[in-house]
Amino acid sequence: MSDAGRFESLVLPWLDAAYNLARWLLRDEAAAEDVVQDAALRALRHLGSLRGEARPWFLAIVRNACFDHVQARRGRREQGGWEDEALEALQWQSGQAGADAASALQGTRERVQIDAAIRSLAPALREVVVLREIEGLDYAEIAQVAGLPIGTVMSRLARARTRLRELLEQAGVRP
Repeated sequence: MSDAGRFESLVLPWLDAAYNLARWLLRDEAAAEDVVQDAALRALRHLGSLRGEARPWFLAIVRNACFDHVQARRGRREQGGWEDEALEALQWQSGQAGADAASALQGTRERVQIDAAIRSLAPALREVVVLREIEGLDYAEIAQVAGLPIGTVMSRLARARTRLRELLEQAGVRP
């Protein structure tokens, strides 16, 4: 099978999941579209490096492309991994944080409040919630995408769920 055929069968089915992840990480629909396009090109170029399942591999590329996008908007490269506070600070400074909930209105008051609660999570917590609860990845796949030990994934997910529950209770939404 040609690289184009492999790409179509292995990567294209995950474009919606890739866009979802990018939109939640960047909080900007237009930027998410650009990042997914860039990630798809990266995936096509590096298709030979795919070992195992395509979904976590491609979502890891999308995640890294999101971080590259945030760094590029800041105009600098930082060494090492992304810390919760560092990514959040970059997003706030680049104007990507705090999207207006009214613009995200998708039908019901609860949906808007749930979206706002997810958006308010620290980036590392938001990432694991999106990958687990919205995209349905298991702990091992999340660990692969985020480059984390499974224990860290479980811990972040527990903290994210607790924080979401608190935020939704404050908003009067029954979790």
